[in-house]
Amino acid sequence: MAPRLVFLATLLLFCLALVSSDVEIEDQQKLVTRGANRRLLPFMDCGRLCKVRCSLHSRPNLCSRACGTCCVRCKCVPPGTSGNREMCGTCYTDMTTHGNRTKCP
Repeated sequence: MAPRLVFLATLLLFCLALVSSDVEIEDQQKLVTRGANRRLLPFMDCGRLCKVRCSLHSRPNLCSRACGTCCVRCKCVPPGTSGNREMCGTCYTDMTTHGNRTKCP
């Protein structure tokens, strides 16, 4: 009877360890579904990325708001505090305001 209980307890602990490791893997892969076609998109922290992008801007609040809009729509924020806009493609470079000026910083 005792060996059977030890075996069941060991089996239970083993299964519990496998389940908890699967949960950790799922937490690391944050995927978000958006839009009508429901594709899986990697999660982007637009606030943090735009804060870095607009840190040296003369009007950081305006820059952060425009950068946030561009990040949500284009799923990209260029590296650095200025320039490198081409790295995000035409979505980022071709977006304009109502006054026909470039929107994305």
